Amino acid sequence: MIQKPFIPVLRELARAYQNFESYSAPHIRSLGLTPSQFDIVATLGNTSGMSFKELGEKTLITKGTLTGVVDRLEAKNLARRVASQSDGRSQIVQLTRKGEALFERVFPAHLSHIERAFTGFSQAEMDDMEAMLGRLREALSAVGTK
Repeated sequence: MIQKPFIPVLRELARAYQNFESYSAPHIRSLGLTPSQFDIVATLGNTSGMSFKELGEKTLITKGTLTGVVDRLEAKNLARRVASQSDGRSQIVQLTRKGEALFERVFPAHLSHIERAFTGFSQAEMDDMEAMLGRLREALSAVGTK
């Protein structure tokens, strides 16, 4: 079998993501949310709301799953749907006051939790990682549109 030079990169990327999820998800659950609920609360925090389309583009949640997650956030009185002022067919998802209060509590707590994983890296190393991951994202996007 021919070994392609990018395969070790793919393995490390997948392992890094798996380890991130293994570290991040239990902390999010300890805050009373699922990772998908946290993703939506964190994305909507400090905004006036977003359409389902925008929310889907800014989170890692698929459209089918997004509706159910928003339903569960509504049931907890953390989010609400309101009619879009610019498009009567569209709805905007917003955090409620209770949702905003939750965001202000859990978002900084989770950032502090995640920050511990990055303490061993210099700013230059983090800048390099960001640049390389950005290049990979752009390359994947470019070939995905062909």
